[in-house]
Amino acid sequence: MVLLRLLQRLSLKAGWELTVAHVNHQLRGRSSLADERLVRRTAEAGGLQCVIDRVDVRGFSNRHGVSLEMAARWLRHDFLARTALERGISRVALAHHRDDQVELFLLRVFRGGGSRGLAGMNWSNVSPNHGRVRLVRPLLGSAKRDLLVYAAEKQVAFREDSTNASLNIQRNRVRHELLPLLRRDYQPGVDENILRAMDILGAESDFMHEVAEAWLQARLGWRTRCETQSKRRKPFVGNFILRSAFARLPIAIQRRCIQLQIEKLRWVPDFGLVEHLRQKPGQPIQVGRNSGLTGPPASKRPTPGIVRLVSGNGEVRCVADQAVTSFSPGTVVVNLHGSGAIDWHGVALRWELLRRKGQKLPSRTAGSELFDADKVGREVRVRHWRPGDRFQPIGMPNAVKLQDLFVNQKVPMARRRQLLVAVSASGELFWVEDLRISERFKLTGQTIRRLQWRWQRH
Repeated sequence: MVLLRLLQRLSLKAGWELTVAHVNHQLRGRSSLADERLVRRTAEAGGLQCVIDRVDVRGFSNRHGVSLEMAARWLRHDFLARTALERGISRVALAHHRDDQVELFLLRVFRGGGSRGLAGMNWSNVSPNHGRVRLVRPLLGSAKRDLLVYAAEKQVAFREDSTNASLNIQRNRVRHELLPLLRRDYQPGVDENILRAMDILGAESDFMHEVAEAWLQARLGWRTRCETQSKRRKPFVGNFILRSAFARLPIAIQRRCIQLQIEKLRWVPDFGLVEHLRQKPGQPIQVGRNSGLTGPPASKRPTPGIVRLVSGNGEVRCVADQAVTSFSPGTVVVNLHGSGAIDWHGVALRWELLRRKGQKLPSRTAGSELFDADKVGREVRVRHWRPGDRFQPIGMPNAVKLQDLFVNQKVPMARRRQLLVAVSASGELFWVEDLRISERFKLTGQTIRRLQWRWQRH
């Protein structure tokens, strides 16, 4: 609402014609409806056009196997892009601020993001849903506390999203627990240091991106979306780079070349996938059906198949299905509400929440475990094992590398690539197929809700 007030004031001088767009995600019942009413009343009071849409985020999430956050993001951007195009609008202003950037950096560190991801949001970029619509973030350099002060001084009405207080959401734990701890006990200027690091990483990432695009165009005749939509000049790239074979390129440029091609094929450029393709040219690797970059309708999702780096020249392409190493960089999101079931990569997963304390527990059988549901969280992710994963089996004092556990238990490499793991809402592994349960998520005397987790491989 602060952004709207500022844009209204600027529009008087610049002659802009503003349209207010609001999407109701329908995830918070009456609270979502109250948000919608506030937006509508504010727009009407200012004499502005107002477009409001209601979307079924939860249904979209279940249909396409993506998290609620990803589903909401895709539907929101789709609505904004469609609304802008229908009304001949080329710019959509979003209210992201400086605190969002700092939180995003830490979240992407936890998820293993590379330099491009750690660089955070840009002040301006093309909409992920339509190339003719540009997103701008005028408040990206402003701290949240300054925006709150402005809202109080100018009596700008706004509503706080009630889910922002829930510690089941990792971003909220970063905001309410981790960042205050870092500022208080480690580095009072941690926000400024993070923003400086993001600026440095962003500049270096942009350069690598441009060099990789230039090499792909020179060596493979590859045209990028940026080249077809923009006349911007490329930075100077020495002929020694453009003439170099893929194997002689710096590793950072090799990785970026592969990453760009994977994205063009609409798969997630997971580090493990990139490294497999970079280090093992000619050896195909299977990519799972849940590896799409966003959560678009099925017509825009990638077809399950195999990505192969053709030997020696750095090209990534899809090849016909054949017997390959079973590995997927993708994930499937499971919302733990009551009970449910999914089939994923040949494994039938079933879960049920046992809510009553003192309820008789089901007998333990093969392919079934019990966890503390409140420690696991409301939303978990199921994926394949990845090198670097750490796990703390029950009875062990510390987490260890899963790879070391596999070696100790003599699990063959081919079998490791097939095993599924489940990641809690806090980002920790709580279940590994065919291994003991996690110490951190076992039942204790304080457990109130129990999660029964069952699996069966077809």
